[in-house]
Amino acid sequence: MSREAEARQTRLANLLLDAFAALPLPLNHALGSLIGRMAAYVPSRMRHVTRRNLALCFPALSEPERRRLERQSLIETGKTLTEVGPLWRWPRERLLRLVRETPGLEAVEQARAAGQGVILLGPHIGAWELVGLYASIRWPMTSLYKPPKQAAMDAPMRAARERLGATLVPTDASGVKALLQALKRGEVIGILPDQEPTEGQGVFAPFLGQSAYTMVLASRLIGRGQAKAFFTFAERLPRGAGFRLHFIPAEEGFYNADIETSAAALNRGVEACIRLAPAQYQWSYKRFRQRPEGMAEVY
Repeated sequence: MSREAEARQTRLANLLLDAFAALPLPLNHALGSLIGRMAAYVPSRMRHVTRRNLALCFPALSEPERRRLERQSLIETGKTLTEVGPLWRWPRERLLRLVRETPGLEAVEQARAAGQGVILLGPHIGAWELVGLYASIRWPMTSLYKPPKQAAMDAPMRAARERLGATLVPTDASGVKALLQALKRGEVIGILPDQEPTEGQGVFAPFLGQSAYTMVLASRLIGRGQAKAFFTFAERLPRGAGFRLHFIPAEEGFYNADIETSAAALNRGVEACIRLAPAQYQWSYKRFRQRPEGMAEVY
């Protein structure tokens, strides 16, 4: 793509972000809901993957129940699209007013007060962009960063995620070193626990009844220090009322020295988050793209 084309895409992306940010959150979410409702009726890759994942992960649900969850999921995906504007553009004080409840936050603060590093494991549920912004307001925050496939979104995404104090590091050896150093300083790091790792960087572990290729980075980091781990996500409240930020301590199995045991506990932590807000999980992501040897491709 030429520089001129990239510049046009970047301008368009910024215009959309500004337009979404101009709306109050209830209206913003109403627009996102409309986009999601339309997506539920139009055949697309997103709808296909959502439908396939729900069939794999919820075989006990009846067909009408799965269709209802599929529609709800796509509506929430529409809100994910539109709420990026406010989350990336609104000032600190206005963002903080969106956070209505923070169950489990006290345990994070206790770990910080004890001088422990903290790993925030943020699955793709609800307003995951808000989690990093909120954490970077409260604590020294270092997060892994992988540039998006859409080149036009790279600059606005990086600027938005770092604007309140977070440090983004690349998904390579230098980034991993920066994460470990932050933990040793007793700071907070952020990792996406449900993103499929590259080949050789994970193990297969159970996830919602399926065998999912699961990252081991967080397990290895936790094994090299005295850090505490918490699963966290920003649950959308009804009618654009704001968000409930959950902080859920990782179970003891996550701290196990055996990588496969730890990876299985990691996935159980993600499952616990999903149970709190199943429609807000990103079911349109090809979570089971990699399959154990001998198993058929599912998408």
